[in-house]
Amino acid sequence: MGVIEETDVEQVTLALLDAANDRDPVVQEQVRKSILTLGNQQPDKVLSMCQDYLLKHPKLVVGHRVVILQTIELVVKSRIDDISYPKIKSVIQLASDEMTKSKEVVPEWQQAASNILVAVGNKYINDIMEEILRKFQPGVLPHFFVVQTLANLSDSNVYGMVPFLNAIMGTMLPMLGMTKQDNMKWVFSSALCHFSESILEYLANLDKAPDPTVRKDTFSSEIYSAYDILFNSWMQSRESKLRLTVAEALGSMSHLMAHDKLEEQLPKLLPTILGLYKKNSEHYIISKSLCQILEASVNMGSRVLETQIDGLLVALHQQICSPMDFSNPPTVKNHNEVLRCFTILANTFPDRLMVFVLQRLENSNKRNRMGSLAVLRHLINSSTSIMETKRLLILASIRQPLADHSNKVKKRVVQVISAMAHHGYLELEGGDLLVRFIIQHCALPDTYHVQTTVTHYHISYLTPDQHDSLRSMCDNTLHLFTTTVGRLTDVLWPMLLCYLTPNQYANATTPLCKSLILLANKKQTAQEPNFIIDFNAQVLTLKLLKLMLHFPQVNAAFPFRCRGHGAPSLSLLHAISPNIHPKAEPLWENEIPKLVNYFEGLLKYTTVMYFLYRCIGVILQQCYNKELVRKQLQEILIGTRHNDAIERTGVAMGIGLCASSHLDGTLEKLEEFGKSDAFRKASGIFGLLKDKNDVDVEKMKSTLILCYGYVALHAPEDKLLTRIDSDILHNISKNFNTKVKQSALFIECFCTFQHIESWLSSGQDHERERAVKTTAELLQFYLDNLRVKNLVTFHNLGALVGRLAPRCTDPNPEVRRAAIDCIYRLMYIQLRYEGFSLDYKDDSVEGLLVVREKLSNPDHSVLYKTCSELTKIISKRLPQQQLSTLLFMLYDGLVDAQSNCSRASSVILNTLLKNRGAGLQDLVPEMLEVLHNRLQVIGEEQVKVAIGQSILILATQHLQTVVNTLVAYPLPYDSWSCEMWIALGADSTLALQIMEMIIEKLNVMVPYVDKKESMLRPGLTKVATSQPLAMTCALREMMLNGQSADAVAYLFPKLFSALLVRLGSSVGVQLPKDLNNICVSLCCVLSVAVEALRILLGRAQLDAVMKPLDQEGSLELSCCFLSHCGKIKCDHFEEAILSNRAMAKHAGPRLPSIVESLCPSLCNIYECQRITVTAFFSELLNHHVVTELMILDMLMNNMMERITDTCGTVRMLAVRGLGNIAVGSPEKVNKYAKELLAAMSSGMEENDDPGKLITLEAMSGMSKILLYLDQKNVHLLVACKYAMRICAPVIGSEQISAMFQNHLLEEKGLHHGEFINDLTKYLIQDFPGMLNFYHITVIQFFKSNWAEIRASAAMFIGKKKNYSIVF
Repeated sequence: MGVIEETDVEQVTLALLDAANDRDPVVQEQVRKSILTLGNQQPDKVLSMCQDYLLKHPKLVVGHRVVILQTIELVVKSRIDDISYPKIKSVIQLASDEMTKSKEVVPEWQQAASNILVAVGNKYINDIMEEILRKFQPGVLPHFFVVQTLANLSDSNVYGMVPFLNAIMGTMLPMLGMTKQDNMKWVFSSALCHFSESILEYLANLDKAPDPTVRKDTFSSEIYSAYDILFNSWMQSRESKLRLTVAEALGSMSHLMAHDKLEEQLPKLLPTILGLYKKNSEHYIISKSLCQILEASVNMGSRVLETQIDGLLVALHQQICSPMDFSNPPTVKNHNEVLRCFTILANTFPDRLMVFVLQRLENSNKRNRMGSLAVLRHLINSSTSIMETKRLLILASIRQPLADHSNKVKKRVVQVISAMAHHGYLELEGGDLLVRFIIQHCALPDTYHVQTTVTHYHISYLTPDQHDSLRSMCDNTLHLFTTTVGRLTDVLWPMLLCYLTPNQYANATTPLCKSLILLANKKQTAQEPNFIIDFNAQVLTLKLLKLMLHFPQVNAAFPFRCRGHGAPSLSLLHAISPNIHPKAEPLWENEIPKLVNYFEGLLKYTTVMYFLYRCIGVILQQCYNKELVRKQLQEILIGTRHNDAIERTGVAMGIGLCASSHLDGTLEKLEEFGKSDAFRKASGIFGLLKDKNDVDVEKMKSTLILCYGYVALHAPEDKLLTRIDSDILHNISKNFNTKVKQSALFIECFCTFQHIESWLSSGQDHERERAVKTTAELLQFYLDNLRVKNLVTFHNLGALVGRLAPRCTDPNPEVRRAAIDCIYRLMYIQLRYEGFSLDYKDDSVEGLLVVREKLSNPDHSVLYKTCSELTKIISKRLPQQQLSTLLFMLYDGLVDAQSNCSRASSVILNTLLKNRGAGLQDLVPEMLEVLHNRLQVIGEEQVKVAIGQSILILATQHLQTVVNTLVAYPLPYDSWSCEMWIALGADSTLALQIMEMIIEKLNVMVPYVDKKESMLRPGLTKVATSQPLAMTCALREMMLNGQSADAVAYLFPKLFSALLVRLGSSVGVQLPKDLNNICVSLCCVLSVAVEALRILLGRAQLDAVMKPLDQEGSLELSCCFLSHCGKIKCDHFEEAILSNRAMAKHAGPRLPSIVESLCPSLCNIYECQRITVTAFFSELLNHHVVTELMILDMLMNNMMERITDTCGTVRMLAVRGLGNIAVGSPEKVNKYAKELLAAMSSGMEENDDPGKLITLEAMSGMSKILLYLDQKNVHLLVACKYAMRICAPVIGSEQISAMFQNHLLEEKGLHHGEFINDLTKYLIQDFPGMLNFYHITVIQFFKSNWAEIRASAAMFIGKKKNYSIVF
């Protein structure tokens, strides 16, 4: 048996050596691996064969020799300890000869030989040096790769080489003067660099070195002699590559030079190195060399270095200011080396360096400032002790960059602040400014925006991407402060609370709340006394009051605003509840959810600020501290934006509510405010200049009059009568003039409308008619009395139009006509506010009169057409800032009791979205949320369809935002969320884009995470990640829409591939814990993927493929599907064409695209995905369609790659697939005979195969190949015989092994019948338990297209039956 094995190794190795000349690098790599496998078993034998092959074929092409030499290197590296010494000697001789055979430099060939010597040198350094030094003789220039090999040896075996280096450099030094060619200069310079680094490593680890007496001065003389030639001669070369290598060598050599010599050379050396920056585009090597020289100079205490410091700092600063390209690693390395230079200089010249950096920080040039900030950050982190005394100076100097307009500079500033936080800077005076800077940029808006509020720092113009990047960076930094910088806890608590109330920080609410929650929980858990805030201080009391008001405000708005601030705000309120009141926590748990619902209802009609001031009024109404009430009223009146009509109204309502409990104090404060300096209009020079703008003062008077009006409305009746004349009417008359009349007029009309509004949607026709006609008269009165002298905004236009427009299709014709009259008058009121004259007529508005006449026709089609015309007019005249209010009012109209009006609301809504929706990106999440809520209460089917159209329109304009919002909805999707996804499938083009987007994300997202289920149970559990699960559900819902069929058909290969891989990733995966208890529709992760795949196949009309998906049992279902899917599409392909042309159209021609889409998943890190795709490909190979579609080569190559996969199941499936070629494409077996036999042989020799599944599959595949032995193809016959002889020893039957070795000889014939007879007999005797397996395998060949194959299969089965009876 041993002789046979040795012969086999020789034959296989020889065949592989022949194959090493293949042009395909993949084949070459496989050859190397295969020979290495053999070499690991018999290293001496394989090395001998490689050597003999090279010696017998001296004229091999270079590429062929290289592959063989590389293989020798692999074997040596792998089994160096098992190779005999004589063989080592012969390998050394071979590699040396191969390396120097050609005097010309042939890099690929000679490098391969050199690598062998380096590999051997790791253990046999003396033998290597004996051989190398024979070719490294004094007075004769050596071969290029002799020097290169010495350099590489010094790297790989430091302790072995350093003892030789003194002698080597002694021989080398005279050679340097003889060298004329640049390539030799380069290799000598490189070698000196490697030698120096090896010596330094040796000296740094003397405790491990074989000779601890070695000292630096042992090499100083030779190093300096080499330095002299390199610096004074070779550094002047015109070849940039040589200059850089010389510079690199000088850097390493500087550590070994005598101190006096280095000191003497520094005035020339440093300027020369710095000068290289201008001569070379590649700077990393220069900076690395400079860093080493500086380090050597500082270590020896150089005095000369101080004279060079100015030039060094300027040059280094220029380098640190160079842009760093992360896609170009050398630029990143150069940046890091320059920072190391600054660190070295900081240790010796801290004051000069700090003055230099801080001066450069004052330079407004963006690049200079960014470089200086990078240095400052590095010094703070790396030179803590040195920077300790300069912390206050740095804090003062950092203020100037805080105001820089550049986004890139701001990012660097954030990095510096983060470093300062870890080293105690923020705890010093002025540190709060840096915290404020971070919070200010956490509050950056979501779109293009200019900060108009007067703040300490300027917010520059930024694109949305820049906003996201900088804001995200600041969010993370703030989170870092609260989680990892423990010393900041007392700095940030409770300071961060103060940033929650100012409006300019509104967009930072979410990160602020999260940080405060962490701080509060940390302090409460640690029972720190300062968790309970001392509110005795007056300022903190007011801050707390603002905070209490702020949180209802942010939760009253839609929770998706300000980056989803709703939930974090409420969580913070809960976290700090002990600071508010002992009973606050149960209040939060029981009452706040009800308040949130109430707030949302209120905010349908107004703005956040309007609502906030009403909240203030309610709270002050309940407050007993009169002094606090007075101060709060003062702050409200001074802080109001009087130019904003809605805010003025909100302030007046709040003060009116306060007056219901504090009438005297409120009237007193209003009178005081009316007499304040804010109302005085002092004249300037000659009365031509005014300190106050007339318009501002008049609007303040409007606010004051409004306040008196609401005080009169809410004041207690028993007190009001005594104060109405003396305090209220008297003060109104003092401030009343023509400009203020307009405000009073508006208030009167608006209040009247509020009383009428509820009747507009009454169920009684006469009530709606009276309400709309009254509104029309009210608006006519307002229009007739309106006098506008300054351009202002009609803030209520959107709300009024949104409330009245749906009535234009009311069942009552009188209501319809009156509603049009209202719209007509509202449009002209808007025109008056825009500055048009009283007699101006607008053509588009006049068109409403034509629309009015058409509304007399009760026909539904006429009404809706007229409604569209009305909407076009509204869209043309409505200001952009009014659009959002109008839309949200129309959302209310969708649930109008009159179906005509609800339909009209949907028509107007969708027309407006089509014409004006492109500018509403910020509102998309909120609009989708409202539509989701409306779907739950709408019963009118036509309106539901219209809502689907609304979602489609929004998606057309804001696709990414719509998809991201809907994907983020909680799982499992409720029926209304599903309807929204189904609606997106109605437009084939849009559905195509969304599906492509989802497919792309599914292909790169993590399908699950491994989590420890319990501390008591060992092992990890696979838990599905939410986003891919949600996207699979989304695909499922979209494909349910029949109108998505075109998109599904176009994307079928990609969809099928993505869902097939998703299915494989879902087996054995659990739902996230937050879904386990609530999930009804998602019974398991796998079922979601199966259902989506079932719907896809249904859309593709592949009903036969769907059958396994309709069966029960999800786990068995997936396995059944993987197998059955291939059979339906492949095995019965001809029959499918005859019986179902649609299936053939979808399944057949698209298989190549499906295979191409699945191929990338074969290299995925997730075994489940590789298993799924390999199983699918394996089954495809079982059918002839892969040959007809010309994808056999692709599948074959993929299976060959998978037989080396790290996963045993993948390898088993790959072997199965290769064996299936004999069934699916028997005519191709001859073409792939060599590869197939090698794969089967490899499979039967598999070591990592606990259940012998791979071995069994390989034997099964080999059994299929056996049936080809009686074919007339000589090459196939020879290959089969050879394969069977090779595999015989591993079958486990001495009888079969002997029979194969004796009868399956290449030069001898074979009596096929007798052979099958004997083989069957031995199989039954030796493997009785495998008979069913053989039977099932061979029966498959009854379907073969070749008569000979079917005959052989029948013969085998017949013989088996006969012998089964005998035995």
